[in-house]
Amino acid sequence: MSLKAQDVLVGLKLVLAVSPRPSYADLASDLGMSASEVHAAVRRLGEARLLDPESQAVRREALRSFLIHGVPYAFPARMREVTRGLPTAWAAPALAGKFSAGEQIPPVWPDPDGQVQGVAVKPLYSSVPHAARRDPALYDLLALVDALRLGRARERAMAEKELGQRLIDHATA
Repeated sequence: MSLKAQDVLVGLKLVLAVSPRPSYADLASDLGMSASEVHAAVRRLGEARLLDPESQAVRREALRSFLIHGVPYAFPARMREVTRGLPTAWAAPALAGKFSAGEQIPPVWPDPDGQVQGVAVKPLYSSVPHAARRDPALYDLLALVDALRLGRARERAMAEKELGQRLIDHATA
C-alpha cells in the first residue's frame, strides 16, 4: 500500500466534512474525481492509519504530522514556467499579506480560468484548482500544503502553524 497524492486531497476534504460524512459520489463531484478514486483514497488513508477504522473520521494529528513531515518528501513541488493560474502557497489567501513578495513572481496552479500570472506549480492532483474554486476552506488547506512542499523555512514554519490551527478549528466547528 502506498499513498497517492490524491489521497491528501481526499483527506483534507474529509477534515472539512460535517457529520454525516458525504457520500463517495458527493465527494467525487466536489473534488473533480470519480467515486471509485475517492473510495480507493479512503481505503488507502485507512490503511495508512490516517482514518479511524471504526468511525472513519480523520485522525487529525496523524494527518497533520504526515502533511508536515511526509508530503514535502513524498510529493515534492517545483516551480516551472510562467503561466496563468490560481495562486497557491504564500500567494494564496491563506498566507497572502504575511510575507513581503518583493520582486518574486507568485506560485500558481496552472488553470485556464486563473486570473493571476505566476510561476507554475504542479498541484497534488489535476483537479485541485477545480476543488479549490468550489471550497474556499479546502483551497486554504491545499495552499498551506503547497507552502510546505515548496516554501523556504519561514514560509514552511508559518504554513505549519496555520495548518495545525485550521485542523483544530475544523474539529470544533
